[in-house]
Amino acid sequence: MQKVFIFLTGIISLLLVSCNNDTSVDLLVHNAKIYTVDSSFSTAEAMAIMDGKIIATGSSKDLLEKYKGKEVIDAGGKAIVPGLIDAHCHFTGYATDMWKCHLTGTNSWEEILQKLQEYASTTPTEWIYGRGWDQNDWAVKSYPDKSMLDSLFPDRPVFLKRVDGHAAIVNQKAIDLAGLKADMKFEGGSVDLKDGKITGLLIDNAMHFVDAKIPLLSDSLALQYYKEAQKDCFELGLTGVHDCGISEHTLSLLEQSQKSGDLKMKIYALLSDKPEYYDNWIKKGPFTHDRIHMGGFKVYADGALGSRGASLLEDYSDKPGFKGFLVRKPEHFSSLAKKLADSKLQMCTHAIGDSGNRTILKIYADVLAPGNDRRWRIEHAQVVNENDFHFFKDFNIIPSIQPTHATSDMYWAEERVGKERMQGAYAYNRLLQTNGWLPLGTDFPVEYLSPFKTFYAAVARMDGKGYPTGGFMPENALSREAALRGMTIWAAKAAFEENEKGSLEAGKAADFIILNQDMMQVPFEKLLDTKVMSTYSDGVKVYGN
Repeated sequence: MQKVFIFLTGIISLLLVSCNNDTSVDLLVHNAKIYTVDSSFSTAEAMAIMDGKIIATGSSKDLLEKYKGKEVIDAGGKAIVPGLIDAHCHFTGYATDMWKCHLTGTNSWEEILQKLQEYASTTPTEWIYGRGWDQNDWAVKSYPDKSMLDSLFPDRPVFLKRVDGHAAIVNQKAIDLAGLKADMKFEGGSVDLKDGKITGLLIDNAMHFVDAKIPLLSDSLALQYYKEAQKDCFELGLTGVHDCGISEHTLSLLEQSQKSGDLKMKIYALLSDKPEYYDNWIKKGPFTHDRIHMGGFKVYADGALGSRGASLLEDYSDKPGFKGFLVRKPEHFSSLAKKLADSKLQMCTHAIGDSGNRTILKIYADVLAPGNDRRWRIEHAQVVNENDFHFFKDFNIIPSIQPTHATSDMYWAEERVGKERMQGAYAYNRLLQTNGWLPLGTDFPVEYLSPFKTFYAAVARMDGKGYPTGGFMPENALSREAALRGMTIWAAKAAFEENEKGSLEAGKAADFIILNQDMMQVPFEKLLDTKVMSTYSDGVKVYGN
């Protein structure tokens, strides 16, 4: 009798397990360490996914009992984090830069000239376009003139954009084709002259005058490059980007590429500061189509610190008598803020120098009410005066920062602004404490695409060689939790998308990456060894074996 009872109990148990295991899902991931990045920053061992959404997280035991996966992944104990989101980059710019001569990492003007000659011998385009040089990386840190470009390329126009996109060196052929004259004046820009003649160095709006004359890529080629850029992003674990400052035409190309099924990257787009765009989009409001969301405008207040175009309250420490400049009059930004204040669109403004930041912070404060949820952003917030940090808290203004700017600039930043102003420079932890949250980005292609370099720079404040020991201004390093939040849920929040993505919780998009090591635990010196094994967007593998 007892044997019969035991037998029947076993049968019933099997039936119960079978019943509990009847819930079918598309994907079941287990045996993992999943950083959910929920409000309590909890971890889980498993998650169940259906129709591109997470329906449950929990222990491997519970989910394996409850769900039957059409596909089951044993993660082998690996770390999983939400798909990373770059909150400030130039995705389409990175893509369409692919035809250009890459000058990032060059160590001298002579090296650049050699690369240009090799590039010119194979490129069929009329213009020779290079991008990425930084004179601060050279032994001789002074700007070159155009004499060697004129000698090497007398009949082909040359345009060489600095790494930050705020300065360029051009040759005489480019000057002639653009119609640039030595006596031209540019608001928010300058033409460098020597003995009354153009040296070839152009800053900000003077550079744009020539750049505008360069023929655009064909749409078909641009679409092809978008796919290649997407591949690079997926390989590094990026499932979403904020593309800052694009044209209406580029937005339409992105939509076309998504309709064709070629583009699966989730893109939050900010349109460029063009007068003809405002009335149209203020009436329309935010635009969403599948994986594309257009939610506001990217505006430039000033230039960059490296090219001395950032607007400072006092003179540059290494250039007495010069404070940089705003790229437009303050009235322009004030007028725009008033227009956008009556809309549902964001205003996201590039501000580097302490004067540029103060100007925009005060303009925002004039139109935003305390306690608002407009999420207007200061892009970079690189040098902030001691008396201006309170604006971020008082008016819920979001500092949108790029940690690798600190580790790229740390070698020379103090030369530009002096020791006193450095106390409010690259102050990421202070901005976090002031505002309570902050999104992180790379600003690629200004900086490297890798979000793991962003994470490393945020938490270690060192370069890839471990310099400086202890970190650059380490009091402003972020915790690993804050850095991961900044690259996931806070980046989503900066685009009003925190209810859709950015954390691995029930009801949200199944965007996640499986890592070769636990970036939340390994020592600083091993962080840059972090690699993506697989990337999933909406529960579908978009990168990996």
